Amino acid sequence: MFTWSFIVIEVLSAVGLIFLVLLHSGRGGGISDLMGGSLGAAASGSTVVEKNLDRITVAVALIFTFATLTLDLRLQ
Repeated sequence: MFTWSFIVIEVLSAVGLIFLVLLHSGRGGGISDLMGGSLGAAASGSTVVEKNLDRITVAVALIFTFATLTLDLRLQ
C-alpha cells in the first residue's frame, strides 16, 4: 500500500510538472499566451503570476524528486 501511494504521487506530480513547465512563457510565449499570459508579461516584465508559477513549479519538482528517491529506495 505504501509503494502504491508513492507511485500515485509520482504520476500525479509528473503530469503536474509537465503542465506547469508548459505554462511558463519562454521566448515564443508558450501555452501561457493562449490563456492571456502575454499581456501582463509584455506590460510589466515579470508579474506576480509568473513568480507564483515559478514557486509552484519548484514545489512540484521537489515532490517529484522525493517521490522518485523514495520509490528507488523502496524498490531496491
